[in-house]
Amino acid sequence: MILNFLKKIPAGMMVVPLLLGSIITTIFPNIWEIGGLTAAVFSSVGTNTLLGAQLFCMGTALQVKDMPAVLKRGGVLLIAKFAIGAGLGILVGKLFGDAGFFGLSTLAIVSAVTNSNGSVYLTLMGNYGDRADAGCFPLLALNDGPFFTLVALGASGLANIPFMSLLAAIIPVALGMLIGNLDHGMRDIFAPMGTAIIPLIGFALGTGINLMNIVKGGASGIILGLITVFIGGIFIVLCDRFISRRPGYAGWAVATTAGNAVAVPAAVALVDPSLEAVAATATVQVAASVVVSCILVPIITSWWAKKYGCPQMPLEGQEFK
Repeated sequence: MILNFLKKIPAGMMVVPLLLGSIITTIFPNIWEIGGLTAAVFSSVGTNTLLGAQLFCMGTALQVKDMPAVLKRGGVLLIAKFAIGAGLGILVGKLFGDAGFFGLSTLAIVSAVTNSNGSVYLTLMGNYGDRADAGCFPLLALNDGPFFTLVALGASGLANIPFMSLLAAIIPVALGMLIGNLDHGMRDIFAPMGTAIIPLIGFALGTGINLMNIVKGGASGIILGLITVFIGGIFIVLCDRFISRRPGYAGWAVATTAGNAVAVPAAVALVDPSLEAVAATATVQVAASVVVSCILVPIITSWWAKKYGCPQMPLEGQEFK
């Protein structure tokens, strides 16, 4: 009964647990302080562990022959995500100055639009993508944090690529890929588990989202979320379709704001103190964008995949390679 209900809702395997987790956290913000195994599995504390397990399981299905597709698809998504975020932010700064657009500063726009939520992307690829799509995750991890924001703001000389964070994202995939290529029996055991973990990841991700952030961010925060999803998403999807020659579902899947992006305005302000005046406002706006995009993107991705096809739901006469 529960499974049938979830299947009727777009991306229900992820969206419903995510909303449930966020509602519980909003009403009882201290509930996960219980700690122990409960917090380790069902709270945001366990997100990284669950995500790492999913990466390993999906990695077992990734074959060496898939790597060219991984680099091409992931590179297009990464560059497109950065280009639209930097372009929008710089344009707003040039046209509207410090006042920003509807109260949205260049810092807020670049922080929200250039950073994508890897957990959402990976989970959606488990539902709609293939092993090459899932393999793009470590490459997309490059936009998780302040690096690209600093680059877009002209401060790239003051930042370093978070190599260790990137390496940490690659290792589970690499180990899974090694085992899956060496032993197809192990691949057959672990590969299906990547999908089975999706509801747990959705719930754990939701427990890190307080719905009150939408209120704190105000109308400008909601607008920022809509800009991230629709303006950013449309541009990325166009790049995905016309450059990568893909249906576009992966483009929508990266049209989110990463949870880590909430800390980006403050991190950038430490490097450039002149931005301290707008950093506090940008932080709550980015937090609102995290919530709005995490709710909308799974729904849009599901609709798009069903309408235009994907490896797990190909249209009639359509083949995916």
